Amino acid sequence: MFADTALITVKAGNGGNGLVSFHREKYVAAGGPDGGDGGHGGDIILTVDPQMTTLYDFRHKRNYKAGNGEDGKAKKCFGKNGESLYIKVPAGTLVKDAESGKIIADLKKAGDEFVAARGGKGGFGNTHFATPTRQVPKFAKPGQKTNERELILELKLLADVGLVGFPNVGKSTLLSAVSSARPKIANYHFTTLEPNLGVVNAGDAGNFVMADIPGIIEGANTGIGLGHEFLRHIERTRLLLHVVDVSGIEGRNPIEDFDIICEEMEKFNPELPKKPQIVIGNKVDIAYDDSVVKEFEETMKSRGYEVYMISAAAHKGTADLMKIVAGMLKEIPVPEFDVEEDNFESIKELGDNFRVEKRGDEYYVEGELILKIIGSTNFEDYESLQFFQNALRSNGIIKALEDAGIDEGDTVKMYDIEFDFVF
Repeated sequence: MFADTALITVKAGNGGNGLVSFHREKYVAAGGPDGGDGGHGGDIILTVDPQMTTLYDFRHKRNYKAGNGEDGKAKKCFGKNGESLYIKVPAGTLVKDAESGKIIADLKKAGDEFVAARGGKGGFGNTHFATPTRQVPKFAKPGQKTNERELILELKLLADVGLVGFPNVGKSTLLSAVSSARPKIANYHFTTLEPNLGVVNAGDAGNFVMADIPGIIEGANTGIGLGHEFLRHIERTRLLLHVVDVSGIEGRNPIEDFDIICEEMEKFNPELPKKPQIVIGNKVDIAYDDSVVKEFEETMKSRGYEVYMISAAAHKGTADLMKIVAGMLKEIPVPEFDVEEDNFESIKELGDNFRVEKRGDEYYVEGELILKIIGSTNFEDYESLQFFQNALRSNGIIKALEDAGIDEGDTVKMYDIEFDFVF
């Protein structure tokens, strides 16, 4: 099944914690610190797989997590780095940040990669904190934690030429007539339910890729019919072939049909109608009123369009048309999307906020600042406890407790930490 959009959640790996450890061996009563550093967390990396043609797999799996770094080990051994997670996507995938909607990557060809989230760094072991005056450090640094993020994946087909028009005007027939593609063809609307690609060989004029975009109908830009699902694929094409049924066998006015399709494209993206566009009058061999065909051709030319009359089913005029298209493509640059700098912060930075709340006879202190201080404290080490007390005072937590009316001996709770308050 073809799928061209997906919403996924990704999270890079957390860094491993540094270790508190001391060298121990026979005949060495008190060796120095030898706690190793934690390993780095794995990255989340999007990479193009040329064998993929759809985002359908992301309908079944939406959450992706890279490996966490291992904690440090004794004897100054580093923890193992977390395994990075490579997520395969098809060529032509745009990556958007779900929160801002900004395009942060355009993965167009095999080998293109984008690091969507970087893993946290591992924490230092206690070997880093040994000094001439502190030879037995009993604390280490925790590894960095990471944030998760949501990404929007949008697949825009990598086609040079896009066939647009109402359903049943002969787009699929034209594609099958000029390439080896074999789309489903029948005499009813919406035969084409998903885009089809075909490589067109225009002889000496060169080769190019042409996409048959499912038929657009009035109101497609608002989600009516199938058009809204596939209008995005026109955005990457360099040239549009606007196919119009000029036979009149369905009682439609070809000029009105042309205007409706152009209006739908403009409502979806104002830049689409500005693309180079060739108007194709199809089914001329079965036209019941030549005056309608003539009026259509003259009107399109008066608007400045190149107009060609063909019969895709009878292969009439198709070969010459493809040579003209190949020649025009040599002068049309490949469209580029504006990719903005990715400013996502993978690392979970704990802020300086905290709150003090009295519940019954106990005082609760919570917030990101408290988590940061607790995470850097070894409560079994005297020096580390001194750091904890100084951090509470220097960050205004002691004053906040006093302002809340705390008395000596009252119980203070900070998540899993509980102690009696002393002035």
